[in-house]
Amino acid sequence: MPSSMRFWSLFSFVVTMLVFVLLSGCSTPANCPTCGTTVNGSYGVINVITVPEHNPTGEPGGPFNSFDISLVDPVHHLFFVSDRIGLAVVVVDTINNVAVNSIGGQNAVTQAGNNASPCVATIPPLTDALSTPGTPNFTRFGCRNMPFQLPGFGPSGLFGGFPGAQCCAARANGVNPLSAPDGEAITADGNTLFVANGSSSVVVFDLTTKPIPTVIATVPTGQSPTYDSGVAGIAPCVASANGRAFSDPTCGDLRADEMAWDEKDKILLVANGDPGFPFVTLIDMSAVVARTGNCLPAHPTAPYGPNNFPTCILGQIYYDGAPVNNIGVAVDDQSGVGFACPDPSTTAPSGVSGAASVATGGKNVPCHHGPVLTTAGTFCNQLVNATFNPTTNGPPVTGCNGAISPAGIGGSAFNPNTGHFLVTNANATGDLTIGTVDEIDPRIGNPNGPVVVNTFPVSNCMPTSVAQGPGNNFLVGCANHDGVAFPPREYVIDGTKGTILATITTVGGVDEVWFNPGDQRWYLAARDMPGGPVMGVIDSKTNTWLQNVTTNSNGHSIAVDPSNNHAFVPTQSGSICTTQSSNGCIAVYARQ
Repeated sequence: MPSSMRFWSLFSFVVTMLVFVLLSGCSTPANCPTCGTTVNGSYGVINVITVPEHNPTGEPGGPFNSFDISLVDPVHHLFFVSDRIGLAVVVVDTINNVAVNSIGGQNAVTQAGNNASPCVATIPPLTDALSTPGTPNFTRFGCRNMPFQLPGFGPSGLFGGFPGAQCCAARANGVNPLSAPDGEAITADGNTLFVANGSSSVVVFDLTTKPIPTVIATVPTGQSPTYDSGVAGIAPCVASANGRAFSDPTCGDLRADEMAWDEKDKILLVANGDPGFPFVTLIDMSAVVARTGNCLPAHPTAPYGPNNFPTCILGQIYYDGAPVNNIGVAVDDQSGVGFACPDPSTTAPSGVSGAASVATGGKNVPCHHGPVLTTAGTFCNQLVNATFNPTTNGPPVTGCNGAISPAGIGGSAFNPNTGHFLVTNANATGDLTIGTVDEIDPRIGNPNGPVVVNTFPVSNCMPTSVAQGPGNNFLVGCANHDGVAFPPREYVIDGTKGTILATITTVGGVDEVWFNPGDQRWYLAARDMPGGPVMGVIDSKTNTWLQNVTTNSNGHSIAVDPSNNHAFVPTQSGSICTTQSSNGCIAVYARQ
């Protein structure tokens, strides 16, 4: 080869390598907002997904401006989000970025009421005067809806529906706790979906039935708000909200909300976590998931009610800081008037399932009570608190009565390293700057049932969510608290000891957090971040913040598909939705 050609070949090679280095060099430093590479580049919106049956005129539906929890099924590459305007759960294909289904009831806007989810036909029909022969036995907006029904719904064999946002979902007016659909959880195989409803219940869908998933269980966790109590309905409850009170009896136990799933033991933890008397319910869903049972009440041909609860409930833990015998308090009134603990057992003091019930001569016994910190800020041992007075069925002989009542229970996660659940507690003391992450042992088969075994304080934080990352590391999402604004702050903790491993101060005002094993990153929906809502990204390997990306208002829900590392963020009306800007949309974020 002539020397001139060797020179130009060498020169071309050097120039090519120089260009490569210059172009790739900006992917090396962390937090590079302009790299645009697929290795360490910045995040941007790569697509927007139209949500079915939403438009700014309000007929049908209206803008996609009220939604709740979302999740990704990595097996079937589907994204689920609770849509309170459509009164359904919207299902999105995470590979093709298009909505493919909508799961709802007779009142669902997204389905126009024509293809509501049916109930599994093998459920025994009711035998009371309100029953329709051959109609499956479900209530709480389930398939056979009386006496718990939305206005206009009667026995039909179809899922009644969700109360949605039309009546009550608004953060501004404080009645959001009456809305639904709310929390979601899914089994590892992607075949069973759990959805929390406004009627203080969980609806379980069989996702293998096509095209419309079948309802295979509806499990009450408490007393439903009286949506159908005549002319007044829930109006007295709404009037009593006044910020955070919810003192009127028509409020019942408000909505069932956020959930966590134990895949090993098939236990679902559900939080009725809103203000009032928040509590968690632990439900054995093993038979439901195996399709061998439907979590029916002790008397399957009678309606669910105060004296007839599903036998699959393992127990409940009340965060009310009050004596057991709360006369006049619907959720845990042990006087025989109102709503008692949902377990008919006469053998266990905390709510472990048993065969006896009120109708067969037994009596309901107290569930666990009390928050986890005393007024002095010390841990309240609920193993001690499980000892009740056997004569009066009244307050515990020993325990932690008089501890401070929390403001609410938020997100939760299951820790497979311990077999315990972690639940975020917004206010375990009278100090609004102190929240906790409570560790709950489901205590399968133990006669004293589920108990809080430990609590991990987090300061200057209203903990709203928790998600497991690598090993035993958990990210705790923090938000503001009842008018108290904290500087941006998130914590990474050890899920067994509660030790704070890292404090991250570059993102805050968070509701939902999500861990993506595909890229080993946490994703945060920070709707109340100072300066505007963002999607935060944290490297779980180093516990360092990577980037904040602008989202639309109220962007508080997020989930990521690990196969392509695309983040799905439901978003209200705004410019991010481009041609759908007036309707709201689901924004898809990815590294560029």
